[in-house]
Amino acid sequence: MKLTISDQAAKWYIDELELQEGSHLRFYVRYGGYSSVQSGFSLGIMQEEPENAAAVSTINKINFYVEEKDIWYFDGHDLHITFNENLTEPEFHYEKSA
Repeated sequence: MKLTISDQAAKWYIDELELQEGSHLRFYVRYGGYSSVQSGFSLGIMQEEPENAAAVSTINKINFYVEEKDIWYFDGHDLHITFNENLTEPEFHYEKSA
């Protein structure tokens, strides 16, 4: 599983959450919401140190990551986070892993 995040999406998280160099932002599975890969679940975010990161993308010395225990959610997909200009917020895209 790969995690990629565009510079613009990373900047949005950095600005909105006031992240500093060396911060960690985890994308985790939460019950409820909507997802195209798992019905009844969606992704949440929290700032915490990784325990067992399975996928990491580092931008501006900020680590964006997914824990090993949450990999089931992606069902063989990679996560690509881009920035939606119209909604002015990050957007998740799931692509089947090669």
